[in-house]
Amino acid sequence: MTSTPQTSPIAESPATNRPESKPKKQGHFCVWHGLTFGTWLRLLASRPPMGLAALPRMATITPLSMLNSSNDLWESVLFGGKIARQKIEHPPIFILGHWRSGTTLLHNLMTLDPQFTYPNLYQVMYPGNFLLTEKIVTRLTGWVLPKTRPMDNIPAGWSLPQEDEMALLLLTLMSPYLMLAHQGAPDKTCRFFDLKQLTPDERRRWQDAFMTFVKKLTVRDNKPIVLKSPSHTFRVPVLLEMFPNAKFVYIYRDPYAVFSSSMHLRKTLFLENGLGTANLKGMDEEILQVYSDCIDTYENTKQLIPAGRLHEMKFEDLEADPMSQMKQVYDALSLGGWDKVAPVLQKELPSLNEYRKNSFNMDEGTMRKVYSRWQKSFDLYGYPSRLPS
Repeated sequence: MTSTPQTSPIAESPATNRPESKPKKQGHFCVWHGLTFGTWLRLLASRPPMGLAALPRMATITPLSMLNSSNDLWESVLFGGKIARQKIEHPPIFILGHWRSGTTLLHNLMTLDPQFTYPNLYQVMYPGNFLLTEKIVTRLTGWVLPKTRPMDNIPAGWSLPQEDEMALLLLTLMSPYLMLAHQGAPDKTCRFFDLKQLTPDERRRWQDAFMTFVKKLTVRDNKPIVLKSPSHTFRVPVLLEMFPNAKFVYIYRDPYAVFSSSMHLRKTLFLENGLGTANLKGMDEEILQVYSDCIDTYENTKQLIPAGRLHEMKFEDLEADPMSQMKQVYDALSLGGWDKVAPVLQKELPSLNEYRKNSFNMDEGTMRKVYSRWQKSFDLYGYPSRLPS
């Protein structure tokens, strides 16, 4: 075994080609601007760490939360009956996979198909009133959004696909993404992954909020909904309970790339959405543990999904040959319409190829730590250790 330090270039996709750097300066816009006033008070009552650096941001959250509460009330008056009566006629399609495993790329590709719909950024940021406010507000405020996501430079905008987990966070505060406020305190958030530790009342409220959100998406556009949230990878039993006919696509990726990209993602999101100074203490250990729990939970529950309703794929295969891989998704899940969507996908491929990859250098010590903790996944998904002998 060599005693000299080794580094391995780990590619991240898709993004601008640049080495990992310090997070950018904290901006004013954050996920908490979607809270209602009552939920904002509940979040404050949980005593998240707060700091002077976030004071300008917090000064805007309170008035916006009051506006959100008012808008939510008016939407419930105008649309409440229609939402309550809405049936979920089309089983949703869930994209599963650990964070930074390619779920965003897959979500973006699948939602190019006009036979599907999806939650966009505005809808997950303002889940309580988007039926009422989306058309007006998005026209007036599109200019305030960054052109790309802060963690990877993928295009951003109100109308682009986004994780429904953000909506669940804002509606219930029962989400792993509560870690954005309670940084460095996994004991406050870990029970929101698989939901097994929720009380019966908490579980009912979580499911009611999720079902209402899905009904509202259906009111807006009555088509099969493609939902993407890495947190759902922990929740196959709950999802099948709520949507017995749902279909699933699971994507996995080189664990080294997942680890490096997850570290970068956490640093960026903690800075962009914290209520105090970013707390990165113990972040690497938490990522190592969450990944192991995620893969174990998925592998132990995926057999609950009936035959013909789950397709598994490798990110590197999707990146190398997206047309072939997407056709396999359509064939495996009997989605139909491939002949119509194939030209649409083909047309978009040049724009996807414009994104280059971040490069992260991983030293030998980190590679050994990752391989030691995640060897099961390396073996399960067929990735070599690439460690020097």
